[in-house]
Order: sequence, then C-alpha cells, then structure tokens
Amino acid sequence: MFINALSHYLPETVVPNAHFEGLNGLSNEWIVERTGIQQRRRASVQENTNTMAVEAVRQALATLPYDVQTIDLIVGATYTPYDTIVSLAHAVQHDLDIPEIPVVSVSTACSSLLNAIELAQGYFCMGKASRALVVVSDHNTAYADESDRMAGHLWGDGAAALFISKERISDADLKIHDILTGGAATVGKATEGVMMRPLSGGMNMPNGRDVFQNAVIYMPKATRQLLRRNGLAPDDVDWVLPHQANFRISKKVMEELGLPMEKLLSNIQYLGNTGCAGCAIALDENKFRYQPGDRIVVTTFGGGYSYGAMLVEV
Repeated sequence: MFINALSHYLPETVVPNAHFEGLNGLSNEWIVERTGIQQRRRASVQENTNTMAVEAVRQALATLPYDVQTIDLIVGATYTPYDTIVSLAHAVQHDLDIPEIPVVSVSTACSSLLNAIELAQGYFCMGKASRALVVVSDHNTAYADESDRMAGHLWGDGAAALFISKERISDADLKIHDILTGGAATVGKATEGVMMRPLSGGMNMPNGRDVFQNAVIYMPKATRQLLRRNGLAPDDVDWVLPHQANFRISKKVMEELGLPMEKLLSNIQYLGNTGCAGCAIALDENKFRYQPGDRIVVTTFGGGYSYGAMLVEV
C-alpha cells in the first residue's frame, strides 16, 4: 500500500495549561512534569468530529495526484462521534459528492488509525477497492470533563486524512510495508482503564496507571514484532511515532526500544492527546524532516485495550 496524500486539520482555539489552574487547581508545572503537555487545541461550538474530518480531507486535495472521484472506499475512524448514524465517513462522502462506494467506520479508541488502514488493506486484498480515503477525527473536548483532575487536562481535538492506494501512484508516495493490530482486553484493567460513555459521565480515566503500564508494554512489543517479521531491528528505524497520549509514555517507549530521543516524533506537547488522529497529524507535520529511504514506525495503544504498529518507508 502507498500513502498518496496526507493532511490534517486543527481547530484555531489554543488552551494553555493556565486554564486548568483556575479550574481545578492543577499548575502548569504539574501538568508538564506528568504529561509533557503545555497546550492543546479545542474545537469551536460550530465544529464537531464530522466538520473537522471534512476540513482535513479538503486540505489534502491540493496535493492528491489523481482525481478524487476515482477513490472507491472511505474508511472513517473515531471514538468521539458527532452522530452515531451519519458517521464522519458519510459526512466526507457527502462533501466530496462521490456516490455508491463502500463507506465504513471503525472504533478501537486511540488505535483506530491503524485499524482503519488495515480495513483498507483488506478491501485491497479482496479486490473490492484500489484507492481509499482514511479519515481520523476526534472531538475529545466534547466528551471530557475539564474539571476532572485525573484526565481533564489531557485532551485536544483534531483530524487527519490519508489517501491510500494499492499500487504506487507517484515517486512521492510513502510505502506502507506492513501493519499489525491486536486487542488486549484480557490484561490488567483493560475494560475499565479509560472509558467514553456518552450517557454515563462521558470521558474518564479512573485507572490511568494501568493504561500507562500497558501502553509502555504493548507499543514496544508490537514494534518489535513488526520489525522482526520484516527482517529489521529497532536500530534500522529512523523515526518512531507512538500514540500521542503522554510524553512520559513516549520516552519510555523509546527507552524500551533502546533508541535515542532524536528519533521520536511528537506533538503531544502543543496539541495534547488528539486521540486516534494524533499519530496521523504528526506523520503529516513532520514530512519536511523525512529523507528518501527513511523508515518510520507508527505504533498505537488505545483503551479497551487495543494496540498496533505500522512500518512506513519514505
């Protein structure tokens, strides 16, 4: 598979840590020390998961090397839906005015990006599609309680779009060599580590320590497994992009892989946890840093628990 175009969308409103000091008593220093987050983006009252997804797709069209009307699959991913019937994938299809193609949605919390790409891979393998649009969008602040001292300060909003083809389209394409995903609902406090229950308190993370402990196990584990089956070692990787949940988690992942921090791609510091969109946003933001032949590992971990890893070559 090949990524032909990549883009992202961020809301304009910036929320600094000072906002939380007056709200729940958490200081800037406390938040930075424990999470690495200095600020995050918040969607406006006119925005939602679907509108952000549409904007991310629109921003990709300028660099798309083919007519958008030739795509034959749309896969949307979110765990913070605006509408549970008219999904973000439907909203994108409507905006692009592309009739009668498969439109599907997936939700595996913060791992949803890789599951969405894997769904596209499945359609390619079955011969049911050859050009897909994968859209990830999370409106965390719509469900989060900012007064929650455990996790209210973590969340940000954002979206990203990836146009993916079965065959190479241009020399500028990023090649997806391999992808793996898995569920880990049987370990620790997986089913009660972090939840988003619209009718029962929205977003909360009562067992953040368990989430942390398993994230730093499963992301390095998935990365090693992915690299091993491609005949590679961690030292063969140029960039590592973990799920943007907590900078301390990212540092621990790099430590577990035995890699220097210079190889880490990160946006948690200025965007907060943007859910399943975070890694795709960072993949796009850092395009200027990549050199031909660079290998990038994207690795994710989400509530439930879910995890995954993807190997990309520039």
